[in-house]
Amino acid sequence: MQLSAGIDAPQFQLADADMEIFSLADQRGKKNIVLYFYPKDDTPGCTIEANEFSALDDEFAALNTQVVGVSRDDCISHASFRDKYGLSVLLLADTESVVCKKYGVLYDKEVDGHKKVSIQRSTFVIDKSGKLRHALYAVHAHGHADEILKLIKEMK
Repeated sequence: MQLSAGIDAPQFQLADADMEIFSLADQRGKKNIVLYFYPKDDTPGCTIEANEFSALDDEFAALNTQVVGVSRDDCISHASFRDKYGLSVLLLADTESVVCKKYGVLYDKEVDGHKKVSIQRSTFVIDKSGKLRHALYAVHAHGHADEILKLIKEMK
């Protein structure tokens, strides 16, 4: 089930690339969160998206916003991906798909005649009060970080 703007963002805790726990609840009252879900570390589209978000890190930070990427890769994969490209975004490991399910980003994809579950590239903008301001499903990697930055700038 897909989420829509205006509701409280589903809460979660996940480990990042350094195996530190990130808790969405801990951000309440402090920062806006851009929570983006992507299929797999070090694949073409995911690399473009992560690099574009990282390139805008200072602009997001100036707007009191933290960018957080989530995939089903593990912490070690995230650390390699981050280090290979010098990414500044926080990458969280949802190896059990718990958060992916909460945000409704999983779908069945057919590969070589076999169905497999994959992550639909999606982004959620969560304001400081913990409300979901934007829920964007099936986004395109290239240019997406710029689109999200514009949405953050428009937030009151």
